[in-house]
Amino acid sequence: MYKSYFKNILDFFAALVGFLLLSPIFILVTIGLFFANNGKPFFFQTRPGKNEKLFKIVKFKTMNDKKDAHGTLLSDEHRLTKIGSFVRKTSLDEIPQLLNVLKGDMSIIGPRPLLVSYLPLYSDYQKQRHKIRPGITGWAQINGRNAISWEQKFEYDVWYVKNCSFSLDVRILFLTVKKVFIKEGISQEGQATMEVFKGSK
Repeated sequence: MYKSYFKNILDFFAALVGFLLLSPIFILVTIGLFFANNGKPFFFQTRPGKNEKLFKIVKFKTMNDKKDAHGTLLSDEHRLTKIGSFVRKTSLDEIPQLLNVLKGDMSIIGPRPLLVSYLPLYSDYQKQRHKIRPGITGWAQINGRNAISWEQKFEYDVWYVKNCSFSLDVRILFLTVKKVFIKEGISQEGQATMEVFKGSK
């Protein structure tokens, strides 16, 4: 009952209250990134949601669009701006996703929505992460975030899908706040964020 009904209602009101409370920060970060990214403070990208239905996710744009001599985008590490690094470390880049929650594309808690290009690479087991709406934070985020392997991350995602409950969501929410304050698991070792998923071995 909670996963199929009450969770959606709680998500909407939590996102509404959260966005209203965070609106001053939202405005300040938008202005800062507007100047840092040549008038482009937001990042839009198509991501798979519940049952692999595609939607447009919105986040703060933490990397610029600098390219090399051949017109290829530089690595994440070289495109991450100073203000973008701060926004990412403090998880402020997630604030705009509250709009996705209000639209019904996402949940506050759930598996993170990843790239569309990863869909053919998932095993049948890993595909179970799409049985519920993706979240702004989730079980994998409080258990390592970007510092764990893809296989570990998907294990956590599927476990959450099978064990989703109100008490678990409350626990994840509180632990997420703790993770944000101690800035743990922001990136994978040797990476600005996390390496690309290329399929399980």
